[in-house]
Amino acid sequence: MNLQKIIISRTDSIGDVVLTLPIAGILKQIYPNCRIFFLGQTYTLPILETSQHIDVPLDWTKYEKAPFIEAVNFFKNLRADAIIHIFPNSKIARAAYKAGIPLRIGTSHRLYNWLWCNRPVNIHRKNSDLHESQLNIKLLEPLTENIDFSLKEISQYFGITKISPLKNELSQLIDNKRFNLILHPKSRGSAREWGLENFSHLIEMLPSSQFRIFVTGTPNEANEMSLFLSQYRQRIFNLTGQLSLKELISFINSTDGLVAASTGPLHIAAALGKAAVGIYAPMRPIFPQRWSPVGENSRVLVLDKKCNDCRKTQNCKCIREISPADVKKVLLQLYEKKFGKPNNF
Repeated sequence: MNLQKIIISRTDSIGDVVLTLPIAGILKQIYPNCRIFFLGQTYTLPILETSQHIDVPLDWTKYEKAPFIEAVNFFKNLRADAIIHIFPNSKIARAAYKAGIPLRIGTSHRLYNWLWCNRPVNIHRKNSDLHESQLNIKLLEPLTENIDFSLKEISQYFGITKISPLKNELSQLIDNKRFNLILHPKSRGSAREWGLENFSHLIEMLPSSQFRIFVTGTPNEANEMSLFLSQYRQRIFNLTGQLSLKELISFINSTDGLVAASTGPLHIAAALGKAAVGIYAPMRPIFPQRWSPVGENSRVLVLDKKCNDCRKTQNCKCIREISPADVKKVLLQLYEKKFGKPNNF
C-alpha cells in the first residue's frame, strides 16, 4: 500500500492528543515518505506543532459549526489517501466520506462508522485493559501487522522536539542546583483531583534547599486556588493563568518534574521524558492502567483497592487518601536520580 497523505483525527483534549502523537511516529516508520496531517482543535495546535512527525497540523474548530459543505471541501482540498478516526466524530466521518478519501478507518463500535468508514476496526475502549495509547495504535490494523506495542516502545515515538525557546523572564526562574518541580493541582474537571490540602502538605514537606516549586493552572483555576496560592506565596512561584499552552510546554521542558492528577500537563511532562508523577483513582476506566503517563521517568500513585463510591462525584476519597509522604518518597527517588542522595532528607 502506497500512502502519500494520511490524516490522523483526534479533536478532543490535550492529554488525549499527546497520547495519540505516537501514531504519527509509527506511520512515519511504515511510510517514510508520507505526509502526516493531524486534525485537532485550536487549543491543541501548540502540541501538534511540537511533533517532528506531524507535517501539517489542522484546525477543526473553524469547521465544527460551519455548513457541512465547507467541511467536505476542506477534506477534498487535502487530497488525502487515508484518514484514521482516533476520536469518533460523526460529522468528520461523513465529511471524509463525501470528500472521497479512499481509505477511512474507525472503530466498529460506532454505528455511523459502518456508514462512513470502509475499514472498521473492532475496538471497545470502555472495558479494555489496554492503555489509551495502545488502543489508539490498534486502529492502525488496516495499515500494518504490528499493532502491539509496549508502553516503553510507545514512549520512543512522541517526537516532541520542536519546542520554542523559553522566554528570558521564565528561564531566569529555573535553578539548576535544585529540582525544579511543577505542581498542577487542578484538572478543569477532567479527572478526580488529589485536593489542595494534600498539595499544601506536600509543599510543607519538601525542603526548599532541594526543591524549587512552581504552581501552574488556568486563569479560572487561579481564582479557585487564590487562598492556597496566597498561603504559600513564600514557598512557590505562582504561574497560574500566566502561560499559554505553547509557553507551558517550553516551561515543562525546562524543569525536572511535575505532579498532577490525570491531566494534559502530566502527559506532556511524561512525553518530554520529565519526572511525571501521576496521582490516580483506582476506578475503571479512569484508572492508571488506561491513562497513566507514558515516559521513562513516569511514576504513578494509586490505592490498591476497588473504588466505585465516587463514580458520580468529583470528590474522590480514594485519590485523596494517597499520602503526601508517599508522593514525597517518589520525588526523593527522582531527586536522587538527578543529584544523588541529599544529607538532610
